[in-house]
Amino acid sequence: MKDMITGKTKLTGLLGSPVEHSISPAMHNEAFRLLGLDYAYLAFDVTEDTFRKAVDGLTAIGATGWNCTMPLKRLMHQRVDVLSDTALLTGSVNTVVNKDGVLYGDNTDGYGFMQSMADAGLRAAGKRLTVLGSGGAAASIIAQAALDGVYSIDIFSRPHSASTRLIAQEADLIRSKTACLLHLYDLQDHSQLARSLKDSYCLINASSVGMAPKTDACLIPDASMLHPDLAVGDVIYNPRTTALLHMAKEQGCMVFNGLYMLLHQGAMAFRLWTGQDMPVGTIREKFFQ
Repeated sequence: MKDMITGKTKLTGLLGSPVEHSISPAMHNEAFRLLGLDYAYLAFDVTEDTFRKAVDGLTAIGATGWNCTMPLKRLMHQRVDVLSDTALLTGSVNTVVNKDGVLYGDNTDGYGFMQSMADAGLRAAGKRLTVLGSGGAAASIIAQAALDGVYSIDIFSRPHSASTRLIAQEADLIRSKTACLLHLYDLQDHSQLARSLKDSYCLINASSVGMAPKTDACLIPDASMLHPDLAVGDVIYNPRTTALLHMAKEQGCMVFNGLYMLLHQGAMAFRLWTGQDMPVGTIREKFFQ
């Protein structure tokens, strides 16, 4: 963002709830400033109840685009006019570009998470993953991992939730487009969870469980399920060390949080809005250490 808002400043932002903890405004506004771009990025607390009015308003005023986070990613998938191939495969949208009132939906989350795994020194191709959750973040990670050559993914979610029904449908589509083996299990099936973790290269919490303010929550019922050869990642970055990551570190696991996922998904969104590359190295050094 330039030093002063002008009559030509282009609006971007983040929709979701809660959003007051988000690093995205600082990250994007600093990138705009570094590149001399007349854009601004704001965070808007938008719930499922206010979603429609918020999107209609942003579209009407000509906002350039926006990100959305929990719990709006699947709603945004239904709302946009045009879907990218990635968004179509994942069933969720986290990045929107507004072109003269036509909303183009994309999903950069999966790309961001796989890049964050690479930053942590992990190479998932040909490996087996276990994913907790069935929301938009989970769907995007599963789809991108499959596209990147992951051998097998075990997905654990609540069996009667609407998001689980959706991810079951998306799993069928992913199977038809990739060679990845996908298995969907009940989150309460702890015996299967233990078996999956025993053979997994990486455990990924793609749910909101453990996010502030409920920082003591964790979906792994027994620390003994985790082993030192297992890497553990969490899409959450507030707190930076969730209860799951704390448990994993005590078991000798290599751990990583959602900070670099945020960085890399944001860099792709930045490119979609501006046509320019975010100065990732500088942004990483300033906000992600």
